[in-house]
Amino acid sequence: MKNLKRQWKFIVVLIAGAVGLISQFALHSKSLFSIGNLQFPVHAIIIDIIGILMAISLLLEIFHDWKTGRYGVDILAVIAVVSTILIGDVWAEWMILVMMTGGETLEDYATGQANKELRALLDKTPRIANKLVDGKITEVKVDDLQVGDTVLIKPGQQVPVDGQIVKGTSSFDQSSLTGESVPVTKNPGDDLMSGSVNGDVAVEMKVTKAAKDSEYQSIVALVKSSQAQPAKFVKMADRYAIPFTVISLIIGGVAWAVSGDATRFAEVMVVASPCPLLIAAPVALVSGMSSMSAHHIIVKSGPTLEKLAKAKTFAFDKTGTLTENQLIVDQVVAADDSVDQKELQSLAASVEQQSSHVIASSLVKATDKDLIHPVTNLKETTAQGVEGDVDGKHVKVGKLSFVAPGHEKLNVTSTAVYVSVDGKFAGYITLKDKMRPESPKTIERLRRQGAEDIMMLTGDHKQVAEKVAKEAGITDVRSELLPSQKIQAIKDVPKDLRPVVMTGDGVNDAPSLTAADVGIAMGAKGATAASESADAVIMVNDISKVNDAVAISKHTMKVANIDVLTAIGVVIIIELIAFTGVIPAFWGAILQEVVDMITISLGLLAKTKPSDKQFGLEEK
Repeated sequence: MKNLKRQWKFIVVLIAGAVGLISQFALHSKSLFSIGNLQFPVHAIIIDIIGILMAISLLLEIFHDWKTGRYGVDILAVIAVVSTILIGDVWAEWMILVMMTGGETLEDYATGQANKELRALLDKTPRIANKLVDGKITEVKVDDLQVGDTVLIKPGQQVPVDGQIVKGTSSFDQSSLTGESVPVTKNPGDDLMSGSVNGDVAVEMKVTKAAKDSEYQSIVALVKSSQAQPAKFVKMADRYAIPFTVISLIIGGVAWAVSGDATRFAEVMVVASPCPLLIAAPVALVSGMSSMSAHHIIVKSGPTLEKLAKAKTFAFDKTGTLTENQLIVDQVVAADDSVDQKELQSLAASVEQQSSHVIASSLVKATDKDLIHPVTNLKETTAQGVEGDVDGKHVKVGKLSFVAPGHEKLNVTSTAVYVSVDGKFAGYITLKDKMRPESPKTIERLRRQGAEDIMMLTGDHKQVAEKVAKEAGITDVRSELLPSQKIQAIKDVPKDLRPVVMTGDGVNDAPSLTAADVGIAMGAKGATAASESADAVIMVNDISKVNDAVAISKHTMKVANIDVLTAIGVVIIIELIAFTGVIPAFWGAILQEVVDMITISLGLLAKTKPSDKQFGLEEK
């Protein structure tokens, strides 16, 4: 609503100017009344009324800002408007109003998409559940489920609320909640989290938590809570507000004192209008956002660029962010010389070729097609493994307890499948998340770009997380975290290591993206909860775009700072000229337009390519 209000102010000022031009130059309207030497024709009355209303509105905003401890340059705009009203220079007044409301509108355009609704997250929230009553299925609203109710979860369905399995065994995909890259097998007595997705077998679950207290619904609440309390960030122009305002008032006051004419003060105040200062940063930020878009990065607000440029800590999710959320074969370990590594993988992949399980499909995909042989007498035991005959050998693949019940437990920390041939333990194959090829280089470049701390936040197991972190070049690893713990990890970052940038891609990342100073979502696979709650979205499947985002932000802020300082310098020079009385108020307003054009032209330089150093392509 505030943005709409500002746009209407700009439109009203433009309409008033058009009516005034017609009234003065087409209809040649005469003065309706006069006060002293000041004449008040129709166009002057219209513009003065709007000028007074705008000044009052701006004063109310200024008083509100002062209460919150923020001091801006807007007071100069009020003084300039009031001064031109008092000396009767209507068109100088109108031009100040145009630039004042136009600058606000441009600023709103640059930051207008900062608070989008989390449509994707809300759309995926479970709403209907299959409640079991006397053995019959009844569809009920998830919010109506009570602790102790029994719910049937069919294959492929989302778990509606937190609960505990009472009947059936199946695998559940929890990747969107915990970041675990492999579905987890759940047996009777095991807990289930709302939002996880059932595999191939229907199970019955007893409700242990109401919807409002369940995991997925808590994530939605966390995001809403984080959005309701956005981080405060000072606008760039406001940092120069007090010194610029003081200097301008001193120059105007001395001009009045020396000349003894209040008109001289008004002339200085007209050229001291902060329009160039207010417009410099927004133009540069809009240009930077345009440059981001050209690099396949959508930035939702101008302040995001400012925070990115100063970021000191970068946090990454693991699954789907640093990795491709795709398993690859890591090690093939044969138990003895009876079966070598090549044959072990061949036999295992041959038996697994008809299974839809993510581990099976990953193993088959990673095996040469020539090594995959026909399988007969295939049999699958739910949540345990598969077995069949390959080349005259009976092969079992799956859990150790399934393929070799009497074998001692092995110290294998990675995701693994175990293999037996003709009843004898033959070895095991481990799989790991496939690292994005650009991840290690991205981390290295971030350090060159000024990152002081880089950490990985994941819900996956410690051993898996540490392997991925080591390969990526990250030493600060936080594993086995729930969404709320990720948020806490971000909040615990000390002030001297902020701003914090969080990059992720899953539903579980949405709250932490919102809690971070800057949230970046990997959105190549479509609009997800992460994309909706993030400040920036990378639209291609390339994490090195984080480096591009930092580089463009640094370049944009460098241009913006130069632009603001240039605007201040030029305006002060013109103020000193106006001090002598050689610049009438109207021409002072025209000069303001010239300074505005210079400011806009400089701001557009943010579209140019950043340096290799800003990209992190050379040593600091």
